[in-house]
Amino acid sequence: MTIAHTSRGLAAFALAALPLAIAAAEPQPETAAEATRLNPMVVTAALAPRTANETLASVTLLDEATLRRQDPTSLTDLFRGQPGVDVVTNGSFGKSSSVYLRGTGNESAALMIDGIRLRSATAGGAAWHYLDPRMFERAEIVRGPRGSLYGADAVGGVVQLFTPEGEEGDPQPRVSVGGGSFNTQRYSASLSGGSGGTRYYVAGSRLDTDGTPVREGGDDKGYDNTSGVMRLAHTFENDAELGVLALRARGSNEYDGGEMDFVQQVAGVYGEIPVSETWRSRLTLSESRDELDNHQEASQWEPAGTSVLDTRTRTARWQNTLAFGLHELVAGAEYSEDRVSGTTDFDESSRDNMAVFAQGLLDFAPFALQAALRYDDNEAYGEEVTGSLALGYDLDDSHTLRASVGTAFRAPTFNDLFWPNSGNPDLNAETSETVEVGLRGSYQSWYWDLAAYQTDLDDMIAWAPTDSGLWAPQNIAEARIRGIELSAGAQIDDWTLAAALTWLDPENRSGANAGNRIQRRAGQSARFDVDRELGDWSLGGSWILQGDRYDDAANEDRISGFGLVNLRAGWAFAPMWSARLTVENAFDKEYETARDYINAGRAAFVSVHFGQ
Repeated sequence: MTIAHTSRGLAAFALAALPLAIAAAEPQPETAAEATRLNPMVVTAALAPRTANETLASVTLLDEATLRRQDPTSLTDLFRGQPGVDVVTNGSFGKSSSVYLRGTGNESAALMIDGIRLRSATAGGAAWHYLDPRMFERAEIVRGPRGSLYGADAVGGVVQLFTPEGEEGDPQPRVSVGGGSFNTQRYSASLSGGSGGTRYYVAGSRLDTDGTPVREGGDDKGYDNTSGVMRLAHTFENDAELGVLALRARGSNEYDGGEMDFVQQVAGVYGEIPVSETWRSRLTLSESRDELDNHQEASQWEPAGTSVLDTRTRTARWQNTLAFGLHELVAGAEYSEDRVSGTTDFDESSRDNMAVFAQGLLDFAPFALQAALRYDDNEAYGEEVTGSLALGYDLDDSHTLRASVGTAFRAPTFNDLFWPNSGNPDLNAETSETVEVGLRGSYQSWYWDLAAYQTDLDDMIAWAPTDSGLWAPQNIAEARIRGIELSAGAQIDDWTLAAALTWLDPENRSGANAGNRIQRRAGQSARFDVDRELGDWSLGGSWILQGDRYDDAANEDRISGFGLVNLRAGWAFAPMWSARLTVENAFDKEYETARDYINAGRAAFVSVHFGQ
C-alpha cells in the first residue's frame, strides 16, 4: 500500500468529520442522555459512584453504546490509543498482549471484573487477549496510582470491566451471528430480565478463526474462544441485596512454536446490607483463575512437551460506606491467597495478603478533598503502606481544577520470587510516587480533560548477576515517567465524537541504559472516533496513530510508528433486527509493536443481531 493511498484515506476521514466540527460551533440543546455520556457516573476511581468531574482523577469510560458500535474482536482493539494507554501485541486474534497504562508495565495495570481481580501470579499481568468484549457492558480506565484502594499492582492505574446486570421486566433476548475475514465465525446470545426484586443475566459467546501469520512467511495461527457469564441478584424490601456472578472463558491459541490451551475465570458471591440510613456494609467472597497448558513443539533447543501454569486467587473483601451529609467514608479489610500449581516445582506455591484501607471523600464546595490510606502485609514480600491525596476546586460551573499525589507498588511475581534455581525470595516490591495536575471542562454538548503527571519508580525488579555469578532478579532499577494527556468528546444531535492525545516520556534512570526510553513504549499516540446516526443507518470510523518505539533497552532497535483506520456501519432493517459491518485496518497497513511479530491486515466482518 502506498503512502498516497494512506494520505487519501486519512483525508477522507478528516473530511467526514468536518460537519461535526462545524456543528460544534453552534449551541445545541442538551438531553439527560447526552449529559450522562459527557459527564458519566463511574465507580472504579473512588470505590463509590462519582461523576467524572467529581472523581478528581483521569478517567475514561467506554460505555455500552461504544462497545456495540465498534464491536471489536479483542479488548486491545478497544483500548489502543485511548488516553494514557499503549498496547503491544505478538500478533492478532488471541496472541499475547500487554496493556501499558502511563508507561508502566503490563504487570502494573490492575484488571478487575465486577470488582474481582484477575491476573497471573506467575507472569504478573492480565491476559487481556483471552477476554471476549461481548461479555461486557462497559469498561472504566482509571489512570494514575490506585494502590491505596486496590493494593498491589495498581501503579499505572486500574481497568475495570463490568458484565451486564438484568433489569426488572420481561425477558429480553439477544442473539448475534456473524463472520468474516480469515474464516472467522462469531456467535453470541444472552437473556436478561427481572421480577419481584430478582434480576438475572445469562450470556454465551463463541469466536473461531483460522487467524493470520504472526511472523513473515509463517503459517496462519488459529484461535478459538468460548465464553459464558451469569449474574443473579435479589434486592429485599429493606434494601439489602444478595448476588452471585461468574464468568468463564476457555479455548486454544496457536503461536509460533506450539499451542496454548487457556482458562480465564472469575466467580463471586456478595451480600450488602443497610446497617443504618447512613451506613452500608458489603461482603464479597470471590475466586479467580488463570490457567495455561502450553503444548510446545520440538525445536533445536528443546524437545516437544507440555507445561502447565495455573493461578488461583481467593479473596474475602469487607467494605463499608458511611455518609456524613455531603461527605463519605469508605473503609474495610481484605484477605487474599494466591496459589500456583502445574509442572513447575516452585520453591513456594502459595502466599497470602492481609490489608486494611480507608478513604475520605469530602465535599466543601467549591473545594473537594479525597484522602486514602492502605496497609498490606504479604507473606512473601512483607509490608507496604500506600496513600493518596487529591484536591479539587470548581473554578465555575464548567471547569474543575485538580491536583493529586499518590503512591503504589508492584508485587514480585512467583517467577521473580520462587522460580526453581533462579528466584530471589528476598525481593521487595517495586514502589512508585506520582504527582498529577489536571483541568476538566464540561459544557452543554462537549467536554475536554487535560492532565500532566510525573511518576518516579524505585526498586524496580531487573535481572542481574549475583555475587555467586548467577543471574537472578534484584531490586536495582529506577525509572521516571512524564506524560501529558488530552481527551475530549461531544454529543451533538446525531453525532458522537471522541478524541485522545498522549505524549509520554518514559525514561530509564539506572544502569547502562540510563537516559534511554523504556523499551516498547511509544512516545506519542492519538485516537479519533466519529459516529453518526442516520435514521435506520449508522456510520462511523476510528483513526489511531502511534509513534515509534524501541524493542530493546539500549534503544538500538527502533520500531516505526503507524496509523490505522477502522470503519463501521449499521442498519436497523426491521424492529429488533440489525446488521453491522466492521472493517479493521481498512487501508491494509503493515505494522508491528514487537519486533518480528506482525499484526493482521485488512479484516472485514459482517454480523446480524436480534434484540434491543
